[in-house]
Amino acid sequence: MSDTLPPCPECSSTYTYQVDALLNCPECGHEWSASAEGGDDTATVRDSVGNILSDGDTVTVIKDLKLKGSSTVVKVGTKVRGIRLVDGDHDIDCKVPGIGQMGLKSQFVKKVTE
Repeated sequence: MSDTLPPCPECSSTYTYQVDALLNCPECGHEWSASAEGGDDTATVRDSVGNILSDGDTVTVIKDLKLKGSSTVVKVGTKVRGIRLVDGDHDIDCKVPGIGQMGLKSQFVKKVTE
């Protein structure tokens, strides 16, 4: 592994190791979540080109998206205003003009700079 694991928050031991999603200390037996490290518990959501998205942003769709169970298509270039970020596979909740409320994946949108 190229990155090093953080020391134990209980005893400051540098001999920590990772098992699944938990970090473990062999000296004091303390277990903690790896996601709690760094002080930033919120995961950043990025668009298809790497721009950081936030609630209320305006995005545009970068490819035609077929709606499951329907013959409707969200066309490339459709501008969506006022997005809301949520947890899950489809990490953007929004109201698409002409279609209505739906969830989008951030990999299919690009942030609009106004």
